[in-house]
Amino acid sequence: MSKREIIKIDEEKCNGCGICIPNCPEGALQVIDGKARLISDIFCDGLGACIGHCPQGAISTEKRNAENYDEKKVIKENIIKAGKNTIIAHLKHLKDHGETKYYDDALEVLDDEGIEINLDDVNECGCNHEPHSACSGAKVMDFSEEKTSETEETGKRNSQLKQWPVQLHLIPPNASYLQEKDVILVADCVAYSLADFHKDYLKDKSIAIACPKLDTNIDIYLDKLTSFIDSAKINTLTVMTMEVPCCSGLLALAKKAADNASRKIPIKLVMVSIKGQILKEEWI
Repeated sequence: MSKREIIKIDEEKCNGCGICIPNCPEGALQVIDGKARLISDIFCDGLGACIGHCPQGAISTEKRNAENYDEKKVIKENIIKAGKNTIIAHLKHLKDHGETKYYDDALEVLDDEGIEINLDDVNECGCNHEPHSACSGAKVMDFSEEKTSETEETGKRNSQLKQWPVQLHLIPPNASYLQEKDVILVADCVAYSLADFHKDYLKDKSIAIACPKLDTNIDIYLDKLTSFIDSAKINTLTVMTMEVPCCSGLLALAKKAADNASRKIPIKLVMVSIKGQILKEEWI
C-alpha cells in the first residue's frame, strides 16, 4: 500500500446515473445501492478518465493511501473479457496519459494470452472506439522538437506552446515536456492581459495554468507541483500572477510545494497588472 492518486466519489452529488461506468477503462466502478462506488483500489489507476463524464461533478481524484494499481490484474480480469474494442480503448488510455510501464505490462499480458492487437488501431484517433477513448482532450503531446519560423512578410508570430495539455489538473507529473525543464505556472488571466506573453515568457518553457480562486481540488495542485520538482526534476519554476489578491494563492501553492519537495529549485514571481504591465519580477 502506498500514497497515490485515486478516484474519490462525492456521494451527496452522485445520483447513480451510471454514466461513469463505461467510461472507466479499468472496470473499477459499479453502481451499488444507487451510488457509484469504487469497488477496488487495485483496479483504479487514478488517471481520471471517468471524471469528465460525470454530469453531477461527483468524481474527483485525491492522494491517499491505497493498494497499488495492478495493470496485469486489471487487463486479465476486466479488460480482455470485454473484447477487442475495449482492449484497444484501454491501451489508448494508457498511451494518451504517458503510462509507459502500464502500457508495456498490458502488452506483455496480451502476448502471454495469445491475443493479437493491431497497434495501429491504438495509435490512430479512432472515433469507432468506446466513448472514453476517443479524441481525449487530456492526451499528452510534446511537440517541443518541432521547428517553426516567423512569417516576416506578414509580421505574424508563431505560437510558442510546445505541449498539451496545459491545465494543471490534466498534466501528468511524468509528462516528457516537464522533464528537467524550466516551467511557468500561470494564472489563467495572465495571457489575456500580457500582450507579449508567448514571446517573452512562454518561449522555450513548459507551462501549467491554474486559477487559485475558481479551481477545485487545490490540494491536488500541491501534490502535483511537488511531483514536478521531485519526480520530473524541473529546473526552475516561474509563477505568473495578476495583481488581484486572489492570485496570491498560486504563489503560496508554489512556495508550499517547494517546501515539501526534497529537491530545491529557484522560484521566480512575475506579477502582471490588469492593463498588461509587469509590476514585479523577482526571484524569491
